[in-house]
Amino acid sequence: MEIVNGEASSAASGWGGMGRPGQEQIKVAVVDDDRDVRAWLEEVLREAGFAVILANNGLRLVSTLQVDRPDLILLDVINSWIDGVELCRALKQNPQFQDIPVIFLSGRSASNDIERGLEAGAVDYFAKPLDSRRLVKRIWELVAQRDAAVAS
Repeated sequence: MEIVNGEASSAASGWGGMGRPGQEQIKVAVVDDDRDVRAWLEEVLREAGFAVILANNGLRLVSTLQVDRPDLILLDVINSWIDGVELCRALKQNPQFQDIPVIFLSGRSASNDIERGLEAGAVDYFAKPLDSRRLVKRIWELVAQRDAAVAS
């Protein structure tokens, strides 16, 4: 399932170059109010082998969490409805969702902004414009860490 402009639809996607044959596809939720950023990230992530859930704000994300739980969330700091940092804090306080890694995406790159995001519970913080290779590499690192923790 995918949320695009507030509407749910199903979309199949391929494994791309870095898939994990024989395993369920990793789901990455992209929460950004900028349609162009969502579309670009969707393309980048699908090419890297991820299933993508799109949400144009935090409310849309929250409405899909029970139905289509992501393995990781890419969250814009500045969002309509709720501030991304506050949403991250709320997710980290909820036992059902606190284990989902959150990576912040933001046009703000001052050290206090980054510190605020990490203190809210995010595992990383990427300043825009985004380096897609670095972002994809970081997502795969987090997947590998999770897989290693599950295996041990």
